[in-house]
Amino acid sequence: MINEIDKSNMYNVLKNFHKQISEAIDIGKNFYFSGFGIKSIKNIIINGLGGSAIGGDLVRSFTHYNTSIPININRNYHLPGFAGKNTLSIISSYSGNTEETNSAYSESINKGCRIICISSGGNVEKMAIKNKNLFVKIPGGLQPRCAIGYSFFILLIILSKFGFFQVKDSELNKVKENIRENADLFSAINNENNNALKIAKMMQNRLPIIYSSTDILDVVNLRWRGQIEENAKQLSYGNVYPEMNHNELVGWEKNRDILNKIIVVFLKDIDDNNRIKMRMEITEKIYRKYTDSVISIYGEGNSRLERIFNLIYLGDWISYHLAILNNVDPTPVDAITYLKEKLS
Repeated sequence: MINEIDKSNMYNVLKNFHKQISEAIDIGKNFYFSGFGIKSIKNIIINGLGGSAIGGDLVRSFTHYNTSIPININRNYHLPGFAGKNTLSIISSYSGNTEETNSAYSESINKGCRIICISSGGNVEKMAIKNKNLFVKIPGGLQPRCAIGYSFFILLIILSKFGFFQVKDSELNKVKENIRENADLFSAINNENNNALKIAKMMQNRLPIIYSSTDILDVVNLRWRGQIEENAKQLSYGNVYPEMNHNELVGWEKNRDILNKIIVVFLKDIDDNNRIKMRMEITEKIYRKYTDSVISIYGEGNSRLERIFNLIYLGDWISYHLAILNNVDPTPVDAITYLKEKLS
């Protein structure tokens, strides 16, 4: 039955995600550069959209307290005003043809930025060759959202080679092993111990709202929402602590008929700020007045990076199982395809 719904076999892509991580690590380690003038770089802009931007988001979030250089994610046609000769502009487009990213690439050239391109080909590869920019080619054939292993680990390793922060091989290997160990469990269709499947069933016919801390799991939060929307074709919303305690919390008072169709998901980490933990406990009690579906999920693993990717992988499988429950093929994104065709 699954094969009849999942016509492009996303199941196999997800189950072999640990192999993608391994390949991405090798690509990053084999990346070579010289004469790049690293010491003059004052800021980093990672240009990308959708699945190609999420890797940059993760790098920014994961290294936020471990690097002194500002890292900005640009999801737009234009670069911020501070971009210039001391900017490292990273062009991240899985297809190489993302309209907004190609526009930002042209601006990066015009503003004299240092440039590194990461893509499977397309116009980005052509421009990189023409302008003699550093180019990292990654395997194609995937949906960009399924290529997060390439978009994150390659970028993380390259920037660590530049000396902006440190990443240990042991940490990378632990992430890969965590994903490999969970592949069989999360992919199991009829296993009552499969947490991904259990949560997907809880989300069916409900509106998932995802909450997390802003400084550890903000990008995981975003990833969960995007995967639910693209794979399961089901709306999902979310917010982060502590900001949501200063506005959104009050919005739970009205529209009770909508609120009782919501499932609230708290994504938590053992390293969350103690005040954030307290805020979550208090607001959870408030939410339970309006919906009977409130769950908390912790990432599993010893290191922060391991726990982050454990939650990402769990969320990917939840969105997959939810797609099957919704009887929709997780791979096509017809509305986005239609939009791009009209824009072209």
